This record gives sequence, C-alpha cells and structure tokens, in this order.
Amino acid sequence: MTGRSLDPEGLYRRVGRLIEIAPPSPTTGQLSPDLMKWLGQVTAVLKEVDDMVISVEVKTAITGLQYPNRGQYFQTIMLGLYQALAIAELKAPQSAQGAFIPVGNAFDAFSAIAKILGSAHADVLIVDPYMDDSVLTDFASSLPENVPLRLLTDQATAKQSLSPAAIRWKAQYSSRPLEVRLAPARTLHDRAIFVDSTQAWTVTQSLKDLAKRSPAEIVRADDTAALKIAAYEAIWANATVVV
Repeated sequence: MTGRSLDPEGLYRRVGRLIEIAPPSPTTGQLSPDLMKWLGQVTAVLKEVDDMVISVEVKTAITGLQYPNRGQYFQTIMLGLYQALAIAELKAPQSAQGAFIPVGNAFDAFSAIAKILGSAHADVLIVDPYMDDSVLTDFASSLPENVPLRLLTDQATAKQSLSPAAIRWKAQYSSRPLEVRLAPARTLHDRAIFVDSTQAWTVTQSLKDLAKRSPAEIVRADDTAALKIAAYEAIWANATVVV
C-alpha cells in the first residue's frame, strides 16, 4: 500500500485507541451516530494496517450489523481490531511496544509498568489521585534497589490503605527509599510516571484498576515531558508529607 499517513508507532496507538473507545455491541439494526462514526474510523485505520483479509472480514461484519445475529458480527469486528493491533505492534518501535494494555490482562499491565520502573537509575515519581497500597504491593519492588520512589496522590481521593502500607514499607526496606505526599484536594487529575526527571509516561487508569475492567494505555509523552515534569515537581514541592 502506498501513501500511508501514519508512522508505525502512530498506527499502533490509533488501533489501540479504537479498541479502548469501542462502543457496546448494537442491540438493533438502527445504528447510532456514535457507532457509525466509530465504524468509519475502524474502516479507515484498517486500510492503514494493509491486511486484505482483516479488512474484508471487518467490512462484511459491518454490513452484518443490520441483521439479527449482529452480536456475532460485532465480535468479528473486535477480533479484526485485535489482529490489527498485533500486526501494528510488530511494526512499531520496540520502545512503543506494549503501550496498549488490553482489558483484563493484569499480567501484561504489571509487565508494562515494571519495565518502566525497572529502567530508572536516579528517581521515580508516580502521580495517581486514587492511589492505594497496590502501588507498593504490586509495582514498587520493580524499581532497582536504592532508587528513591516518590508517590504523589490527592488529599481528597487517596485510599486509606496507602499510608499504613507506606509506613510498613519504610520499616522493612531500608534499601528502597520511599516518600509519600498529598496534594491539596482535587488538584490532581492525571495518572503519570516520571523516570529520572527525563521521561514522562501517562496512564489512562489508576494503577489499582489498570486493565481490570476496561482497556488501558500507557503513553510516553516525549514532546511534553519537560513541561509535565516541571508542573508535577512544583506540586510535589508544596504537597503535604505523609511518610
């Protein structure tokens, strides 16, 4: 295929995004405007993937949404998208692979976060307004020893399990420095991971819920990394120390 408008990483992320925002399977042959818009986007993106078999199967399934067994046809569309995601991921740069975490895939969620944390050499700052103890029990041990971990959460929405877990962590792991701070109520809206004050990653869900109920995505913010890091370092400097 010629004239491809998306680079391999952009295509990979676009397919993942379509899976993330997929509407419910239609219950009647009357398709809503939102569903038709999404189906149009699916058709356009699959042209970019350039797999004739997937494109034909999905186009046939889209036509089938007008008939009684539309649920089966919708599953065919979703299967085609997941197949396209696998193809696009293979062509994407290695640094981008694994950025999209499919629904319910808890191990892949852990592996993706662990890979990011394990790359740290100097410092990691995790921002999550709904943070609970799982950030420590599930993810913190992925950091190399002696790399400080800073956790920034929101005073209004942080879970009660975080503080006692942090206290126990500090008591047990002298070689794994930890500090937890609370930002003023309702000032945090994003979930983010900052590594060595140079890399910024945004996460579409709180770590405690990552990929459990709906698809999630981890995206490296290359163009805005410096701005994001500076903004959250300012919030961190003025936040209340918990431990």
